[in-house]
Amino acid sequence: MTAIDSHAPVRNDHKAPVTPDYAAIKQRQQVTWESGDFSVIGTTLQIVGESLAEAADIRAGERVLDVAAGNGNATLAAARRFAQVTSTDYVPALLEKGRARAAAEGLPVTFRVADAEDLPFNDGTFDAALSTFGAMFTPDHARPAREMLRVVRGGGRIGLANWTPEGFIGQLFKVIGTYLPPPAGLKSPALWGTEPHIVELFGPRAQSIRCERRHFNFRYRSTAHWIQIFRDYYGPTHKAFAALDGAKQGTLEADIVALLERFNVAGRDSLVVPGEYLEVVITKQDG
Repeated sequence: MTAIDSHAPVRNDHKAPVTPDYAAIKQRQQVTWESGDFSVIGTTLQIVGESLAEAADIRAGERVLDVAAGNGNATLAAARRFAQVTSTDYVPALLEKGRARAAAEGLPVTFRVADAEDLPFNDGTFDAALSTFGAMFTPDHARPAREMLRVVRGGGRIGLANWTPEGFIGQLFKVIGTYLPPPAGLKSPALWGTEPHIVELFGPRAQSIRCERRHFNFRYRSTAHWIQIFRDYYGPTHKAFAALDGAKQGTLEADIVALLERFNVAGRDSLVVPGEYLEVVITKQDG
């Protein structure tokens, strides 16, 4: 675990940035996450939500917001700890999946369609905000950080789980980016998995920031099984394959298989791929 001084200087290269069209990018991203069925993969990540709820010390009766909740991993984890949970996402179909999961367990949760960059809540409404692999995918990184800081009370906590650039998912997006480059000027979502970027986003209003590198193990029958699931159900890979012609689909698949085999720790009989992520707990300055 590393403790970060929120007042440490942040590097600035003073280069004139290219300003992306965030509205257009967000619209395309929303279509991407609506494609496939992320909940098929999302449910396998539940342990991350449980770990994050523990790290953020979620307590019974607290008002907790799940930002870019997907199908509700952090939502369920907080509700299981008897918190008063509001689950938000800008993809209604994913919220419906989370609603069904909560209903199956008899957990009282409020679900609301909301954009992580423009949260429809008053200042200081919540004791804690959580986001597991959600807020990190917003196009304008500064906006969801400001919004989470705004809606959490002074002394409250923000808990994040973000894929790192060096980890498996960070490397997967790097592979995809060689076939479908991101828009000019758009910051990589994997920056959220780096301590300096977290300090840049949250440091000025943070009392403390704690970061710990953790691993989630992707467990599948084989590389072919992983490819089939992610090609069919995971929006970014689903859309990437759909955007390429047959030959490039084949080379993309070969490159992803090579990546899977490089990370696989299970040998030839199965697939276990550790995916590194950064677990972050920010305590907002009081007052």
